[in-house]
Amino acid sequence: MKKFLAMILALAMIMTLAACGSQTTSSAPQSSSSKETTAPAASSQAGSSAPSSAPSSEPQKLTLILRGGTYAEVIKAALPDFEAANNVKCEVLDLSFDDLHNKIALDATNEKGAYDLCMVDGSWMAEFTAHNVLANLSELGYKFDDDIIPNTTAICEVNGQIYLAPYFGNVTVMLYNKENVKNAGVDIGSVDSWEEIMTACKNAASQGKKGFLLRGDTPDNFVSDFLPLLLAFNGWVVDKDNKPTVNTPEFKEALNFYLDLIATGEAQSKDDIVAALDSGAATMAVGWPGWYVPADDKAASYIMIPPSAKKGGEKYATSEYGIWCVGITRNSQNKELAMKLLDYIMSPEVQLASIDNGGVPCRYSCLKNADVLAKMPHLQTVCDALENGVYRPVIEEWTEFTNILGAEMDNIINGVKTVDVGLADAQAQLEALMA
Repeated sequence: MKKFLAMILALAMIMTLAACGSQTTSSAPQSSSSKETTAPAASSQAGSSAPSSAPSSEPQKLTLILRGGTYAEVIKAALPDFEAANNVKCEVLDLSFDDLHNKIALDATNEKGAYDLCMVDGSWMAEFTAHNVLANLSELGYKFDDDIIPNTTAICEVNGQIYLAPYFGNVTVMLYNKENVKNAGVDIGSVDSWEEIMTACKNAASQGKKGFLLRGDTPDNFVSDFLPLLLAFNGWVVDKDNKPTVNTPEFKEALNFYLDLIATGEAQSKDDIVAALDSGAATMAVGWPGWYVPADDKAASYIMIPPSAKKGGEKYATSEYGIWCVGITRNSQNKELAMKLLDYIMSPEVQLASIDNGGVPCRYSCLKNADVLAKMPHLQTVCDALENGVYRPVIEEWTEFTNILGAEMDNIINGVKTVDVGLADAQAQLEALMA
């Protein structure tokens, strides 16, 4: 706890107004779906500022703190119906990855929280539950139904109690430019190994195109971009006891392969990667469904992450989860109303409607819906990946872990250190961290 509080105090000192992201109240158009909304909340709901005797009270307020971009926009689009049915006004803060984590963690030290419903990355789960950041959803009456893809809930529970619900099915996929891959002589429909990815990227590079792009703008992104390949080589970053395993033969083999692969392209930011693949300037990259929505008339698409290192080799689960979950803060002053909102946005009807706004539900009824697949066949790929994904290690130290490993990978990629020296240095630092 002392370590957690020290971290929070440090965050409080460095936070600036720029870190606040954009703060908006929901203004999305009314959903056109015919779904039912829940009944208005009683005037005695905690947090209501209206007198109980007033027949027409002022709207109650809920504050949502969400990951910016598509993830937040999908929820915003669903809010008007809920607000109208429940006499609620939702204020939404949509933030960057780091700012979202820091603000939720900082506010958790307060007796009365500023936020009600929060969006949480799976990699924060161990830290947040260890330090009592999240409300127990089971105690608030929440249960998973059989429609939710079971594997996506793996990090949502602690000791049989639910703390999070999987809202946005972010999972790694292999993005590719259709024309470049075709010209490289690779049948994308039959690709099931990274060896074939290498062939496509080397051939594309020989034709004057960039081959493989890595997302190399932060230490966390260095690691996340590499993990699917590491899994294909049957490696991982920790063992079953959460002891670091980065200085291993499997890790070294995967990283040496990765160095050859990225030599066909370069490091870029997420937006530049998407633009390069869509324009045909580049050929392949590890990405996420929230980045790009394929269509017949678009230049790029995606397949599942190849399960094997080499063609005909042993297959492993290689899809990395980056699922955005929703929960309620432990110190929320409006837990019952926030729980009503969580139930609403997690319902099959609202999740199905979210697809038209860029949503990626973790529900079979949405991803296998015949009408949906007729318009968006790529969601079958997403569904398959969500069924067999792998969560990053559920450890409190994950943020520091990735900073260390990502920094050493950066040193290796840029030639500052050899693979052997960089991984040995990373292993020593990570062992000290985990001790």
